[in-house]
Amino acid sequence: MAEIKKILIANRGEIVQRAIRTIREMGKKSVAVYSAGDKNASYLKHADEAVCIGGAKSSESYLNIPAIITAAEMTGCDAIFPGYGFLSENQDFVEICRLHNIKFIGPSVEVMEKMADKSKAKEEMIKAGVPVVPGSKGSVHSVTEGRKVALEIGYPIMAKAAAGGGGRGMRLIHDESEFDQLFMAASSEALAAFGDGTMYLERFINNPRHIEVQVVGDSHGNAIHIGERDCSLQRRHQKVIEESPAILLNDETRASLHEVAVKATKYLKYEGAGTFEFLADDKQNIYFMEMNTRLQVEHPVSEMVSGIDIVELMIKVAEGEKVPPQEAIKFRGHAIECRITAEDPNSFLPSPGKVTQWMVPGGRNVRVDSHVYAGYVVPPYYDSMIGKLIVWGRDRNKAINIMKRALAEFEVEGIRTTIPFHQKMMENEDFISNNYDTKYLENYKKLEDL
Repeated sequence: MAEIKKILIANRGEIVQRAIRTIREMGKKSVAVYSAGDKNASYLKHADEAVCIGGAKSSESYLNIPAIITAAEMTGCDAIFPGYGFLSENQDFVEICRLHNIKFIGPSVEVMEKMADKSKAKEEMIKAGVPVVPGSKGSVHSVTEGRKVALEIGYPIMAKAAAGGGGRGMRLIHDESEFDQLFMAASSEALAAFGDGTMYLERFINNPRHIEVQVVGDSHGNAIHIGERDCSLQRRHQKVIEESPAILLNDETRASLHEVAVKATKYLKYEGAGTFEFLADDKQNIYFMEMNTRLQVEHPVSEMVSGIDIVELMIKVAEGEKVPPQEAIKFRGHAIECRITAEDPNSFLPSPGKVTQWMVPGGRNVRVDSHVYAGYVVPPYYDSMIGKLIVWGRDRNKAINIMKRALAEFEVEGIRTTIPFHQKMMENEDFISNNYDTKYLENYKKLEDL
C-alpha cells in the first residue's frame, strides 16, 4: 500500500482536534469538514484545510456521504479517518470510499458486516472460541419463537436489538408473563432507532462489570492488544468514567482475556483499531457482548498506560505497515478518563449555550482532549460531550488523587457541565474501593445521592 499524504477527518468535536495533532506530528496534511452549526469550531484553524459540507443537522452534513466524498476529492485526500459515531461503522460509506480510491482508515466492509449485527457477531465469536453469554442461536423473528427460546435459556433474560447500540432496543424480562409486552416494546424501539426491529435474546448477567479490550490488527494477519479498560460506570447505558487497567481482574483472567481478544482479531482478519466488549460476572467469568469496529471515545486511557498513539498506529496500518510485536508494548501505572459533557450534573439533561469561561487543568500526567474555548457556543444539534479529562498515576489511588486535583482546576462558566458529578465520584467510597457495577448509577437522581 502507498503512503498516505492527506487525510480528511469525517467527524466533529474533540476527536477532530485529537486526530489533527497526530496527523501533523506524522508530517501529513489534514482536512476538517464542518457543518453550518460548527462554523466557529477551533480545530478549523488547526487543520490544513476546512470544507463546509452542509447544514447544522447531522443528516445534512456529517451523515451526508456525497458531500464528504466530494470534499475529499476536491481537496485531494487519499484517506478518510472516521473517528467514532456518525459514519464510522457505516458499511455503505466504507464501500463508497473504496469505489472512489480513498482509503478508509478502519476495517473492511466484510468484517464490519459480520460485527454490525449483534446476533451474527455472537455466532462468529463462538466459531472463534470466544465465550459468549448463553442466548438465542442468532436472531429471534417472532414473539412465539422468542417465548420458546426464553424458556430454554432461563429467566431473567435481556431482549436486545440485533442492529442496536447505545442502550436502545433493550429490555430486561423477568418472567414469561411480561415477555410479549417487553419484547414488542424493544422491537418497536429498535425499528424506530435503527430501521430494523430484529431481536435476539441473552441470559441476564446480574451485577456485571463492563470490561473491554483494545485491539489492533494489520493487513498481514498480525494482531496485538493494548490492554483492557473498565467502563462499568454508566448512565443510561452511556459510559461516564473509564479506567485502564481493570483492577477487578486477577492476572490469570486478564491474560486469558487478552489472549481471547487477539485470537478473535486474527480470526476475523481484522485491520485497524477495534474493541471487544465483555461482561464479567461476580466470579470473573467473562462473556463476549459486542465488538466496536472503530476507535473508542475512551482510547486515551489505553494510550496513557501503554505509550502507544492509537490513531498513529491506525494510520500506519492503513498504509500497510505491520503492528509492533506484543512484547514491545509495556504497560505501566493507571489511567482514568472522565467524560465532560454539557449537561446538568443532577439530571444529565443537555445544557447547550455560550461558554463564557474555559480554563483547563494542566500539570504532569494530565491530558485534556477538547475543542472548546471561552466564547464557544455549544450547539444543541449534537452529542453533548465537550471534552475528556484523562490522568495517569503510578497506581489507581494516585490517579484518583490527580483527577481530584485536575477537576478542581477545571473552570467552565456559562453552561452547566458534569464536572461536579465527577468530583463527587472521585470522593465516592464505592468508587474508591472498586465496589460497583454497570447498574450503580441507575438510582442516581442528584449529586447528594453519591
